[in-house]
Amino acid sequence: MILRPITGREELSLFNRFPYVLNEELADDLGHGRRRPEWMWVALRDGRPLARLAWWSRPGDELPFLLDILDLDGALPVPERLDAGERLVRAAMAATLPRGSRPPEHTTRFATPGGQEGPPRAVRDRMAVLERTGARLFVERLRLEWRPGTPVPEPDGRLVFRPVREDGELVALMTAVLDGTLDAHSRDELTRMSPREAAAKQYEEELLRYPSPRDRWRVATLPSGEPVGFVLPAHNGYNPVIAYIGVLPAHRGNGYIDAVLAEGTRLLAARSVPRIRAATDLGNTPMAHAFRRAGYVTFEHEINMTWN
Repeated sequence: MILRPITGREELSLFNRFPYVLNEELADDLGHGRRRPEWMWVALRDGRPLARLAWWSRPGDELPFLLDILDLDGALPVPERLDAGERLVRAAMAATLPRGSRPPEHTTRFATPGGQEGPPRAVRDRMAVLERTGARLFVERLRLEWRPGTPVPEPDGRLVFRPVREDGELVALMTAVLDGTLDAHSRDELTRMSPREAAAKQYEEELLRYPSPRDRWRVATLPSGEPVGFVLPAHNGYNPVIAYIGVLPAHRGNGYIDAVLAEGTRLLAARSVPRIRAATDLGNTPMAHAFRRAGYVTFEHEINMTWN
């Protein structure tokens, strides 16, 4: 078995012999610096791909941010399939990641046809391979989509929306909504840093790096001007998204989330976008219900795995 990275764009056809929803994005990702050939590995036997993996990063990052592709040849017997995957993961990590560092989170997407319970076999195989290397299930998430033609509720008059005035205002609001958060990633961050530090980190490392204009971001207030929450409509380089949405703890339970989400959806829908994407943890049922009330449908599930 040969374990190696691809040589470049000319080997994308070899890499893409495994079908996956992300395949059509890979050439563009390479062009924009979100992927590198040395981060895209294959396990080969007599020229036949037995497994592949790839990391993704935000443009300009020196190290991978996510392990978001891991595929195995389903025609192989299970022991051989899992062994090929494990050997590939270990070899690629040893060659790519700094010695002794915590590997980037793994994320895998899968559709859930009606009646299906739990991840399909291919996803369970990926999880089994990564568990052999020390990874564990972190959270399952819902990937949601609003589609053109879906009605957007009209403003009910209870809230007023205005642009974000300054960076510090948004970071303060983000800090406040972390109180009682149900988001697994935020809760994990709060075990290592203060709410203010976690909010600033997300603002600087994620939100500021979206290529879309920030003048679409909105703060929701009462008619008196008191902030209630915020919504950040954006574009992540692939799709229009609801990048972040929150209601301040003092105002939760009043149904404001529906109006805040509707405002963000309306701002993007007015630009005749082909879709609006969003995501939330499977366990964050209040947010999942809000998206469904707004007409968003679950089109995929996502499993995140992490290493200690």
